[in-house]
Amino acid sequence: MTNKTNEKKVHSGSVNWYLWIGLFMTVTAVCMAVLGMFWTPYSTTAMSAAERFHAPTWRHLFGTDNFGRDIFSRVMHGAGTTIVVSAFVVLISGSLGILIGATTGYFGGILDEALMRIVDAINGFPSILLALVMISLLGSGRHNLILSLGIVFTPSFIRIVRSEFIRLRDADYIRRARLMGVGRARILFVHILPNIFSTFWVSVMIGFNNAILAESGMSYLGIGVLPPDASLGNMLSDAQGYLTRAPWYALSPGLTIVWIVLGFALLSEGIRRSGEEVSHE
Repeated sequence: MTNKTNEKKVHSGSVNWYLWIGLFMTVTAVCMAVLGMFWTPYSTTAMSAAERFHAPTWRHLFGTDNFGRDIFSRVMHGAGTTIVVSAFVVLISGSLGILIGATTGYFGGILDEALMRIVDAINGFPSILLALVMISLLGSGRHNLILSLGIVFTPSFIRIVRSEFIRLRDADYIRRARLMGVGRARILFVHILPNIFSTFWVSVMIGFNNAILAESGMSYLGIGVLPPDASLGNMLSDAQGYLTRAPWYALSPGLTIVWIVLGFALLSEGIRRSGEEVSHE
């Protein structure tokens, strides 16, 4: 009994490195992206033939590209574009996921069956392929990319929210709320919804990572964010022809994507572990 108590104390007192490292990586990436939306060391569009393919120096931290543009400035701005697009994608898909998942999970019945068959049909297609089809119909550009990815990512949020509402809809405190005459909308969004946030926020982090990778991939293919607006994906596309001549050109946006994705992955794992520790206590 004493050994178990000591083990519990050691476990509860241990540092959640996933959370702290992920938080550090995420905060630095977001701060750089937000700053890049309002200020960069150099203009992201100014070209200079005399400064083409300069290697990284203190003057140009990430070097210059084939047009003599400062890559660090473009990475700052491109990271902001990528994060903003991904944030709107998650906002759309998460909001629709909460509304549809809460409704189907709580009420069930024919509406649940019909909507879940639609969700299954959407999930039957690879998400990237479905996004490509939608963008080809709507056209390229930032707004169409956000709309397409938002719709494509919605089914995953619907399933998560629905399963949590099914789990909680017959809980004792929900039954007591019904007996007291509490309205359905209040039960859905005041009594049940706050209790799924720990699970939902982990899903948001994972969805945000998927949105970043999807946006980068679409922009890399030339059907997402279009030049001259910089994004990490179209910067990688521009750099692919200069891998041997200027490897820093591709490394800078590529490593930035890895940094952002890894940061949010570690943060989501840290949040999950913190939730498990709280539940065990």
